[in-house]
This record gives sequence, structure tokens and C-alpha cells, in this order.
Amino acid sequence: SQSGAKMRMGPGRKRDFSPVSWSQYFESMEDVEVENETGKDTFRVYKSGSEGPVLLLLHGGGHSALSWAVFTAAIISRVQCRIVALDLRGHGETKVKNSEDLSAETMAKDVGNVVEAMYGDLPPPIMLIGHSMGGAIAVHTTSSNLVPSLLGLCMIDVVEGTAMDALNSMQNFLRGRPKTFKSLENAIEWSVKSGQIRNLESARVSMVGQVKQCEGITSPEGSKSIVEGIIEEEEEDEEGSESVNKRKKEDDMETKKDHPYTWRIELAKTEKYWDGWFRGLSNLFLSCPIPKLLLLAGVDRLDKDLTIGQMQGKFQMQVLP
Repeated sequence: SQSGAKMRMGPGRKRDFSPVSWSQYFESMEDVEVENETGKDTFRVYKSGSEGPVLLLLHGGGHSALSWAVFTAAIISRVQCRIVALDLRGHGETKVKNSEDLSAETMAKDVGNVVEAMYGDLPPPIMLIGHSMGGAIAVHTTSSNLVPSLLGLCMIDVVEGTAMDALNSMQNFLRGRPKTFKSLENAIEWSVKSGQIRNLESARVSMVGQVKQCEGITSPEGSKSIVEGIIEEEEEDEEGSESVNKRKKEDDMETKKDHPYTWRIELAKTEKYWDGWFRGLSNLFLSCPIPKLLLLAGVDRLDKDLTIGQMQGKFQMQVLP
């Protein structure tokens, strides 16, 4: 019960919903430039570790690379590996010309392009790990052979049958979310209390990747998120345009006072791609010719194809209730 929970917390002890920086969990951050027909796209990655295989992490729909922050700290302390967590297109701090195109094919190509841009002709051994939408993209990337040095594939809590069934209720879930939040703290608090993020520590570092400040209602230029503002200020410093920099800071201060936060991506608008992410996924996963791991929250989530594949020993399965 709620009162029981309050008692355990101790009298008058309030939970801290303030945001925490990515730098508490990752060692570095990089904007990887990828050339394509329409010009340059930049993909935000967060990294940790200096040797061993690379765990390339792909987040779920609406989330961002920061959703892997707590996982990164935990795995780096246990295993010698390198972490590369990627903001997929349309998400987080990644900037692409066509952020509306969230097809499985396009996003899988993005993953291959980022690996190539980061490592050139000699990529290290890579394990692709994806959650939900990211799991689907990991499978599409693998089956199209877009990452040549792939060691293994891990899909977290995504099963075609369950996902296809869940898509029907997805729009209702999205409609039920608040449209705006008055502050980052407010967004973090909502995410935990609504059960969208179970782990308060994770919510404090990752919600900034899910929400942004609303486009300016009164400020003429509109606003970017605080995080973007800081990064752009650093870039402007390098160019030595002090006055622009100062004005930017003032604009940001105005914006912070006046405008609430909203979701970075309108997931409802991505509906036309959902089917393409998940349809045929189980067999696609089974046909990938590398070691495979399926992490599930419950064994009841297996669909028919995966149940048969599991009986035939085609992949390793781990249930984490």
C-alpha cells in the first residue's frame, strides 16, 4: 500500500526527482557525422570503457541512449567491454535531415553507417543489444549484414506476437500520457509514479532524453532543450562569436522561465512504421547466423515461432522476472 511505502521511506523524507548528468554514467559523448545523399546527419553516442568487445546499445521507441546509463555503469563494473549507446534517428540528440523516416530499413542502415563512421575498415568485435523497437532494429541490422564484425545479438523483451498484439493498445497508452510537464523534475516524477520507468535512478538520468522544452510561445526563435543549448554554446565559443553566445544564454533563460517541457518525439505519428519493425521478427531473429540471446521479463511472452526455436536450441534465453 502507499501508506506502507511512505512508512518505509521514513517520516518526511522526500524522494529526489532532480535530473542527473549523463557524465555520472558514461565516460564520453560524441556526435558522429554520417554523410548521405541529403547531406550530413549527426548521431549522438555515449561511450564507456577502452578495451574489449563493443556492446552497441539500441533503445526503445521514445527513449534514448540515456536509458542505458544505469545498465552501462553496472556492466562496465563487471565485464571488460566498451559501451556505445546510440540515439536512434528522431530520438534524443541525434540530428538527421529526415527525422520522420523511422522505417526499420532506414534505422538499420543508420546503425551500420555509425559503426563505419566510428571504426572505418577495422571495426572491433561488436555485440548488438536492443530493447523493444531497438531490439527489432538490431535484428534488421544483423539480418542485412550491416555490421561486418558482429559477435552476437541480444533482443530484450521484444517478441513479435506480443508486440503485434500490443500495438493495438499503444495509441491509447500514448493518449493517456501528459502532453507537457512544467519542469524536468515534474517529468521525472511522473515517469516513476506512473510506472513508465520503474527505477528512479534511471529516470533521473534518462528523462532528459525523452522530453525537450516546448518550442517558444513568446520567444521569437523558439527554444531547444537545455542540453542542446549547452552543446551549441560550446560550439559557438569555439567559433569565437561571443555576442551570439551571450544572446543564446539570455534566450535560454527566458525560455526556461516561460515554457514547459514536451515529448521529444511524437510516437503516435510513427504508427505507420510499427508493423515493419515487428512483423516477421521472430523468424528474422532465428535466421540470423550468429550467437543469439533473448532476454524476457516473463516466459509467457514467447510466441509460437520462438517457442519452437527455443525447443530446438536455436538461441539462448534468459528470463529476468
